[in-house]
Amino acid sequence: MTADLFESAYLGTPPWDIGRSQPAIMRLAETGQITGLVLDIGCGTGENVLYLAEHGFVAAGIDGAPTAIRKARAKAKQRGLEARFELADALDLAVPEQPFDTVIDSGLFHVFSDEDRAHFRDSLGRVVRRGGTYFLMCFSDQEPGDWGPRRVTQAEIRSVFRDGWRVNYIQPSSFETNLGQSYAWLASISRL
Repeated sequence: MTADLFESAYLGTPPWDIGRSQPAIMRLAETGQITGLVLDIGCGTGENVLYLAEHGFVAAGIDGAPTAIRKARAKAKQRGLEARFELADALDLAVPEQPFDTVIDSGLFHVFSDEDRAHFRDSLGRVVRRGGTYFLMCFSDQEPGDWGPRRVTQAEIRSVFRDGWRVNYIQPSSFETNLGQSYAWLASISRL
């Protein structure tokens, strides 16, 4: 999907915009796996960031769709939460003043082509501190049918993150959407 297609999706309510944080992200926070300064890459309308901010995390979100960022900022203001939302290209991130301890990705990685996955990994490496963790949640190759996002195998994840990163685990998970649940992989990947 191109940036324009994502932008047009946010003019309405896209299937992935469920009005709350993904349960898998909430579990990561509740079990202490999300730590320190947090970035949600491909944050959409900000529900994961807002959940984290509500629970005491210093969290920021980036997305390439201006309407998504506008909606996220409005939600933060309406809820009285401190959270930063910025328009940015995930394939070309600038080095931040302070690198992030944790980066979460709930549904971005699976939109990239094979070539763009390498650009994304390198871009991600500019924002995650050494020893920091990237949590990748993507559509799984276990999802039946061929409608919807590209499916990803565990082998593809391991291949992309083999150099300069360590895959701590990849486990079955699920996305909640407005159309029901879908199979996902949840991976914990540390920057070396």
